[in-house]
Amino acid sequence: MNDQVVQYETDGFAIFRNVIDRDLLTEARAHVEWLCGKYPELRPEHLHHPLMRDDAFWVRLIADERLLAIARRFLGDDLVCFTAHYICKPPRDGMAVLWHQDGAYWKLDPPEAMTLWLALDESTPENGCLRMIPGSHRRPLHPLERRRDVPNMLASSIDAGWVDESAMVDVVLNPGDVSIHHPNIIHGSEPNTSPSRRCGLDMGFMRASGSVSNEGLYLDPLLVCGAAHPQRRYRPWPLFDHDKTIPFRGHEGWDERARAMNRRFAPVQHDDEPPLKIAKRMMARLEAGTVKA
Repeated sequence: MNDQVVQYETDGFAIFRNVIDRDLLTEARAHVEWLCGKYPELRPEHLHHPLMRDDAFWVRLIADERLLAIARRFLGDDLVCFTAHYICKPPRDGMAVLWHQDGAYWKLDPPEAMTLWLALDESTPENGCLRMIPGSHRRPLHPLERRRDVPNMLASSIDAGWVDESAMVDVVLNPGDVSIHHPNIIHGSEPNTSPSRRCGLDMGFMRASGSVSNEGLYLDPLLVCGAAHPQRRYRPWPLFDHDKTIPFRGHEGWDERARAMNRRFAPVQHDDEPPLKIAKRMMARLEAGTVKA
């Protein structure tokens, strides 16, 4: 992992190969199909975290020890996941993600976080893989501009003048590989015009002492490892419910694990809005350019 630490510090991103096993990838792909069937009105690029807030498999996946080992190396042992959503670009119709910086959409205190991107499918230039501008993580966050001139997932981008496309690097991944990137790095991806789907799980981690305050969009984060912070609020780990998740390896013993985790802190119980309503509000706020409000 030392090589990846050096690359991350130098370039603002790094790649870890063969992190997740084939069986868990198969379950994750089944999870995507289940979500697409449950929310047919949404494009598969927009399977946002509110849709999975009470989903035991989602928590099992983002709290996988192999993923957390990567995040801990850069952020420490006490971690929360504050966002995670599947970005699935369907064959021949996958939306572009224009040049942006993740931190421009997040209202974090302190602004210390990291994105992990787990490839469920092969991710190549042909099907719209991530593209990074190495070293751009040293720059400040740039203002976002609304973009409706071309179809794009975030309805926004930074000004093209900030992007040196001659330095661009394609992040080519095989299923089970993980890439990580800094909140300030400039990155994006092309539309998928190929016959192959490109799907990945995008996860945002930060220290358990941090907070996220984008009003009405981000739920209280999930404590995924380490100790709770006494002044922060965390969501409870959900119990297994056939109506809210898929069967997965070890789901019979999941409730014991979830209850043990919840005994480590005082979970905040919510009378939440319907998940689809929150997800649609998130997309409307992206369109309006008010996500960081």
